[in-house]
Amino acid sequence: MKLMGHPATDALFVERPLDMQTIAPINWIKLAILGVIWGASFMFVTIALEGTGPLFLVATRLCLGAAFLLMIIRAKGVSLPARKGENAGKIWVFILCMALLSNALPFALLSWAQESVASGFAGVCMAVVPLFVLPLAHFLVPGEAMKLRRFIGFVIGSIGVMVLIGPAAFNSTGNELETLARLACVGAACCYALGSICTRLCPDVDRWSLAAATLVVAALIFTPYALIAEGLPQNLTATSVLALLYLGIFPTGVAQILLVQVIRDAGPVFMSLVNYQVPIWSIVFGAVVLLEPLPPSLLLGMGLILGGVALSQLGALRRLFGRGRKTGFIE
Repeated sequence: MKLMGHPATDALFVERPLDMQTIAPINWIKLAILGVIWGASFMFVTIALEGTGPLFLVATRLCLGAAFLLMIIRAKGVSLPARKGENAGKIWVFILCMALLSNALPFALLSWAQESVASGFAGVCMAVVPLFVLPLAHFLVPGEAMKLRRFIGFVIGSIGVMVLIGPAAFNSTGNELETLARLACVGAACCYALGSICTRLCPDVDRWSLAAATLVVAALIFTPYALIAEGLPQNLTATSVLALLYLGIFPTGVAQILLVQVIRDAGPVFMSLVNYQVPIWSIVFGAVVLLEPLPPSLLLGMGLILGGVALSQLGALRRLFGRGRKTGFIE
């Protein structure tokens, strides 16, 4: 990847840089849908794990998501990206990077790490993904300069997630591999940030095709690892199967295409805001469906998160609710 201003990088962007682009209301809607879908996935993961292991669960999600998107693009008359022609090699290199960094590698790191760390710690690490995205996007993505107001907003949002999850996230489990496991969680967060940048920098290609190809490659990479490390489940129940179907279709298949669309349209920094929504929806679904107790810090955490999001996207929100009709939501 080239730094901003290099002709090879600028050639990837025939459209205006992000600071002059449209962040339309539809991108806010897609971001909210992703927050709900991924927030609900924790509940379905809990249900699915009653009959399967974590690695098989991830492999199944990837395979089902890939199959779902392959059926969608076939119905739309779209094929996977060409393997020959202009930018074909570069596109497939980015697809490989996206499959590794946004799916296979962080899934493997988190699956291993969560056997040794408090589950809340992994949640906090995912919440600070935006703080990893900011400096990367500043140097690699045109129009994504790191401004002080935006940085402060993301810090406030991250603090809100820590308050929401509570101090138990930082308690030691006493596991001898805990330090390495915590580093693995941080590594997974870095992977997600890098994967988001790769999605934005990929040369222009059909977004449905790009999403499908990414899941296909991720499934091909992760599934052998899961089968070797964990094997097939022995007590798969009907409830677990239904949960796996949801996880494969919605938070994997549908979410992948929404993720690609939002990053390509509004940029990786905007997309990273979803990391603040997921813990909120996870707690809400857990309380409503699984009857888990609501944490007393819910309102304070939500207030900090929403305040941080509003501060980091103050300009876009002003245009959305103020001058948007006159300017066409020009960012």
